Amino acid sequence: MYHLSFFLLKVFSKIPFWLLYIFSDCLFYIIYYVLRYRRTIVRKNITESFPEKSGEEIIGIEKKFYRYFADNLLETCKLATISRKEMKRRMKFTNTDAFNDILRSGKSISLYLGHYGNWEWCSSIPLHFIEGITSAQIYHQLRNACMDRLMMFNRERMGAKCVEMRKTARYVNEQHKANRVCVIGFIADQSPRKKEVRYFLPFLNHSVPVLVGSEKITKHYGYDAWFVRVKRIKRGFYEADLVRMHEDPQSLPDFELTSIYYRMLEQVIQEHPELYLWTHRRFKHAKKLNE
Repeated sequence: MYHLSFFLLKVFSKIPFWLLYIFSDCLFYIIYYVLRYRRTIVRKNITESFPEKSGEEIIGIEKKFYRYFADNLLETCKLATISRKEMKRRMKFTNTDAFNDILRSGKSISLYLGHYGNWEWCSSIPLHFIEGITSAQIYHQLRNACMDRLMMFNRERMGAKCVEMRKTARYVNEQHKANRVCVIGFIADQSPRKKEVRYFLPFLNHSVPVLVGSEKITKHYGYDAWFVRVKRIKRGFYEADLVRMHEDPQSLPDFELTSIYYRMLEQVIQEHPELYLWTHRRFKHAKKLNE
């Protein structure tokens, strides 16, 4: 099954972008009107996150989201064969000089991302590093073994190793003992399991439980902390600004670095809410702020 899926993925990824977006337009109608994929969840998430918006505005955001959701799915498939040159043309990063200056100084970096814009294409960021940098991205293993292998292949093509979430501490400690300068990417807006809930923060009109492992690693090992602020220029083209979250994360009180991350993520979502991944139950352990 994996080899067949891998073959089909590679064949599909060869489709030119102009044709890919014709498929995406068709996929939108199937997902939104026929399958009605998670529409109840999406409507609830958007409505509760933007109580000030009218019903018409909510539906507008919802439809824009599903159109982008279809684009995102098919753009992710392109990772299987897209060249590094083409990826650098379509996924640009700004402020890389300041970012690389930190790496040249011998300091490792925690890179904070959210499920916003094309986070899968952000795996191409190692193409913009100085030489000799170890790059990894923390991910949650998928239940389907075939899909998990396919996603790992896609995510590692541009030079970033995939590290399963449960192995994060061991991996980071190994790099530290080996004195390797690292960039570790954390998609940190995951919903923790109930037994993992330790702290709540305001986010999109909710008080949400947050994962704090990335903050603990950043402060314990003396990493710098940067946020990836993604902007969609047009279909198939993105620009990600690398923003330093704080000059000295180790000086911050507990949970403040995580709070900074959530404030920065909320700001970009409010600017273009259709680019956030609304299909997941992000608020299953949360409470609305006005309750």
